[in-house]
Amino acid sequence: MYTTDDVIGIELGGSLKNVMAIAAGVVTASASATTRAPRSSRGVSPELSRLAIKLGAHPMTLAGLGGIGDLLLTCTGDLSRNRKVGLEIGRGKSLSEILGSMNEVAEGVRTTKSAYELSRREGVEMPIVDAVYRILYENMNARDAWWV
Repeated sequence: MYTTDDVIGIELGGSLKNVMAIAAGVVTASASATTRAPRSSRGVSPELSRLAIKLGAHPMTLAGLGGIGDLLLTCTGDLSRNRKVGLEIGRGKSLSEILGSMNEVAEGVRTTKSAYELSRREGVEMPIVDAVYRILYENMNARDAWWV
């Protein structure tokens, strides 16, 4: 067991990884394999780190288990609800159709909107969050996202 006093970093890592998992699912279903690794690495560094540091998180928190460790599992795991949402969007299903068929909550859907608004408020560039937001809330086609 590990402890930390970086509540901000742990909370941001634990919530924003769900947005990245939606993006990972979209990329897995709709983009080439060579697109997946750069999208994943850009999600942690610098995108999530920039916001976390701006809000007072310790820079190393997202490099540890509460950041990369949790992110990797959520973005690649077959049981990830958020990745499942992204996969289905990448396959052409609508968000309402996907959520209507799920018995679980995919936290990343609502977190995407919050992260988008937070990044705007704080003036932090977050292109993956922006793309996921546009896909989920502005009906942008997943294949039109910048990472494809």
